[in-house]
Amino acid sequence: MLYRNLAKPIFFKMDPEKAHHLVIGGLHSAGAFPGGTGLLRSMYGVNETADLAVDLFGIHFPTPVGLAAGLDKNAAAVDGFSSIGFGFMEVGTVTPKGQPGNEQPRLFRLPPDEALVNRMGFNNEGAEAMAKRLAAVKDRRIPVAVNIGKNKVTPNEEAYKDYQECLRTLYPYGDFFVVNISSPNTPDLRNLQYGSELSTLVRHIMEEMRAQAAKHGESKHILVKIAPDVSDGELEEMVDALAPSGISGIIATNTTIGREGLSHPNAKETGGLSGKPLRIRSTEVVSRVYSQTGGKLPIIGSGGIFTAEDAYEKIRAGASLVEIYTALIYEGPEINRKINAGLRELLRRDGFAHISEAVGADHH
Repeated sequence: MLYRNLAKPIFFKMDPEKAHHLVIGGLHSAGAFPGGTGLLRSMYGVNETADLAVDLFGIHFPTPVGLAAGLDKNAAAVDGFSSIGFGFMEVGTVTPKGQPGNEQPRLFRLPPDEALVNRMGFNNEGAEAMAKRLAAVKDRRIPVAVNIGKNKVTPNEEAYKDYQECLRTLYPYGDFFVVNISSPNTPDLRNLQYGSELSTLVRHIMEEMRAQAAKHGESKHILVKIAPDVSDGELEEMVDALAPSGISGIIATNTTIGREGLSHPNAKETGGLSGKPLRIRSTEVVSRVYSQTGGKLPIIGSGGIFTAEDAYEKIRAGASLVEIYTALIYEGPEINRKINAGLRELLRRDGFAHISEAVGADHH
């Protein structure tokens, strides 16, 4: 209750972006301070258990609950985030060259809706800066995925070059990679999700992945993160293009531009909405992707997860792993212990010995 009663009231009186930087700075300092990560683990860590540990993409995930991209854009607090109960984390979105992102203010809370709206615009220090930071993390406790994007000034027809450059710079440092083509905050980025643009982009990305694997003598996996704001037909075409492309999985979903049922004035702000209002739609997308691929293309479920029941809903719909983002802001780092403990109870209730048995259970 330390976060809810003490830290959260202070943070929620601050400008959201300033509070964000304060948290990242604090976790960075804790990671650099002798004994700091040990203290975080004692307060918020989650013990690995045989029923929740997941092996996927040739990687061992100590818990199935990860941190979505967007919080640690520059890999500044990997040690800190690795010590508060996550089973994996994404860093980024990173672009080849650093860029300031959109004008402030660009991050807004919607407390009654337990949601956030952001239009950050891929603000980050660039791929070279991230590579240096990740190279300095000597004792990596959890898998780290690098979420890659294109620079704002890069036209869509040349976007593949930006994704390739990110891979060339960061390949040695990511445990796996995520292609972000679904943020609503970079003009025309979401057009890369459709038709020939998607097929061409993924083909170039997979060529670079193979080239890097040959260069470094190690094959790594890459996933594509998709938007929730697509029709059923568009989603079907998207998955048809991705399934045979050689990618290793899909993250469903990114933030939404939808605003249905929101009560807070900040709902009028443009940008991507995350948090509780996204839960149902993101689970629907997980379910449709699982059904269309027959469960053969692994899915990481993301969007609106605040409780163990929310996470379990996505797992039963077809997600092998899940991610949180907004819930960490509203609930604090205690949330990982709550979700993992609750998942264990739900598995026992349904007679599953391991979480993998629950993946896609609603389809069987």
